Amino acid sequence: MPRPYNFSAGPATMPEPVLQQAAAEMLDWHGCGMGVMEMSHRGVHFGEILAQAEADLRALLAIPAHFKVLFSQGGALAHNAMVPLNLAGRHPQRAIDVVVTGAWSQKSAQEARRYGDVHIAASGQADGFVRIPDPATWQLRSQPAYVHLCSNETIHGVEFHTLPDLAALGCDAPLVIDFSSHVLSRPIDWSRVGLAFGGAQKNIGPAGLTLVVVREDLLGHALPICPTVFDYKVQSEQQSMANTPPTYAIYMAGLVFRWLLAQQEDGLQGVAAMEARACKRAQQLYDCIDRSALYVNPVHPTCRSRMNVPFFLRGDDGQLLRDPTHPRNQAFLQGAQARGLLQLRGHKAVGGMRASLYNAMPLAGVEALVEYMQEFERRA
Repeated sequence: MPRPYNFSAGPATMPEPVLQQAAAEMLDWHGCGMGVMEMSHRGVHFGEILAQAEADLRALLAIPAHFKVLFSQGGALAHNAMVPLNLAGRHPQRAIDVVVTGAWSQKSAQEARRYGDVHIAASGQADGFVRIPDPATWQLRSQPAYVHLCSNETIHGVEFHTLPDLAALGCDAPLVIDFSSHVLSRPIDWSRVGLAFGGAQKNIGPAGLTLVVVREDLLGHALPICPTVFDYKVQSEQQSMANTPPTYAIYMAGLVFRWLLAQQEDGLQGVAAMEARACKRAQQLYDCIDRSALYVNPVHPTCRSRMNVPFFLRGDDGQLLRDPTHPRNQAFLQGAQARGLLQLRGHKAVGGMRASLYNAMPLAGVEALVEYMQEFERRA
């Protein structure tokens, strides 16, 4: 029986060759007589795994040498606290500017208020988080400790296709991005970024690992209340091993990095190939939605996410059916499940449906979803 297509927003689908390799190495990694979960994090074997994973990640994202890579824990939600604990001290009043474009940047702002003076520089809430406020309208302070944004909003399906140039906007502060749900699906302009963080369970590997990529000059500003194990400078100095890191999740991420490096699309390789595939997948699904009288994606076309596509079915009266218990929504989900199209129910905060199209999702999965959606509409 063919493997179903898993559209979960996270933990999410993973490349089948990676899962097969992990299964083959479960009991014995490279003839060493033990599996990765059994290794000491300070032993030579895991040291090789960690070093290779960092080297491959640096190659994939072209991370400059003056940025440190940390393999951390806690998920992106915990790093909503760790980031201000590490960076708010750069400003005497702990000033933090946040651009709110959806549920996750809202959570970031809320958590940062526990540690600093948070100013909402711009927000898309009044429009229902369907567009990114024009950067020219952002009310940025001149020198906050940092400016935070979520570069892809997993719940609302809003994505920054170009990161803002804060210097051009008159703000002399590092940009912090939560790139959890689109990391490794597109290149990053590191000249515009001071720190990037993201949970691995969406586009990299299993839950439990969080990536942090931080410019060297931003280390060493942790607040006195910052726990030692959360201090990015301490973790950097100890190669992510101030405490036991999530070893197996790092190993799985490393396998995904190797898989990504080998991927090719339209003459491109690695992350460039992933971006080309992402464009194809997203375009096919958005075209289906936009041509339909039944389905609606409310996000403005200029900032639609390539990774997370929320959509709603219309009722007979033309209203959007947000309630997941509505009979039409239930029928749609049950029919999808029967066809091996899994986890399409939307997030509880917004309702409706959501298809997450991460790097491991083949184009055939989107084609199968589009075919089902068109069939369902004909019968609705």
